Amino acid sequence: LIIWLMANISVGDATLLAHCSGFLDPFARVIGMDGVILLAFILGFPANEIVVPIIIMAYLAEGSLLDISDLSVLRDLLVSHGWTWITAVSTMLFSLMHWPCSTTCLTIKKETQSVKWTIASFLVPTVTGIVVCFLFTTAARMLV
Repeated sequence: LIIWLMANISVGDATLLAHCSGFLDPFARVIGMDGVILLAFILGFPANEIVVPIIIMAYLAEGSLLDISDLSVLRDLLVSHGWTWITAVSTMLFSLMHWPCSTTCLTIKKETQSVKWTIASFLVPTVTGIVVCFLFTTAARMLV
């Protein structure tokens, strides 16, 4: 619902999705991604498996999924939005190392009975993911 609303409510000349991804874009570029990808990770907090569908919906700016029966359609979509091998690897690295989903965070809170450990379990992989993506992106850009 949130994704659909953000993709379909316009403020000024752009959707809320475009405004939010534009705001995140400068930081996301530093770690090898773009604002849409970073926003997809944030909106995917309830369930990490929805990150790629959110990216596809945001790039299409339609608020609905595209039937991708051929991987070349997905490739064309990503490349047309500026994806390079650096973007792909950074997205994969961040996917491996970012915060746990909301259910995992709730389970950690329930099992440890500690807000401190819940916050730590959120921040440690997130900071690690940001640092690894930054280091990778910086090194890759120096080599290209």
